[in-house]
Amino acid sequence: MSLRPLTTPWFHGPAGHEKIWLGCAILWCFVMSLMMPYWHFRGKQNSTGEAYTVKPADFFARTEKFVASNRVGTFKNPIANALMTELPIVEPPAGGDAYLMGRMWQWYPALRLRKGETYRLHLSSLDLQHGFSLQPLNMNFQVLPGYDHVLTITPTSTGEFTIVCNEFCGAGHHAMTGKIFVE
Repeated sequence: MSLRPLTTPWFHGPAGHEKIWLGCAILWCFVMSLMMPYWHFRGKQNSTGEAYTVKPADFFARTEKFVASNRVGTFKNPIANALMTELPIVEPPAGGDAYLMGRMWQWYPALRLRKGETYRLHLSSLDLQHGFSLQPLNMNFQVLPGYDHVLTITPTSTGEFTIVCNEFCGAGHHAMTGKIFVE
């Protein structure tokens, strides 16, 4: 019940500038709707679509086996000084599988890849949802525990690339970084 009775007619259609703004909004909705299929198929921003269920303990075992058989050195992460741990640098064979796991508060291991070679990068988390953001590229991906996400990647430039967790994962989130070295 209103405090005052409504006057008749209480609804007035849009007029003047209001019609222009409504027209712009509807037109923009059509443009964005038409762009979605384009971005999906031609935008090069979607993963390959491969994902498998996996127990975190099994993914951990696969990653440790990968590290043991492909280790080429160590890397001390200057950003994550609080952990004071050295990460193994691992170089997968060209065309092979590389494993990278997120866990509180670290990306493990550091990877060394070759420019122009294609790799299948397996990503998973052992504990929480993490965000895989490869800097300075604009590559973002959500990493979930219990899933092995497979990304097919081919590095096109050399250098050091930092992996940043962009999904808040607790007290050490600010230091959750990793490295990919491309030679």
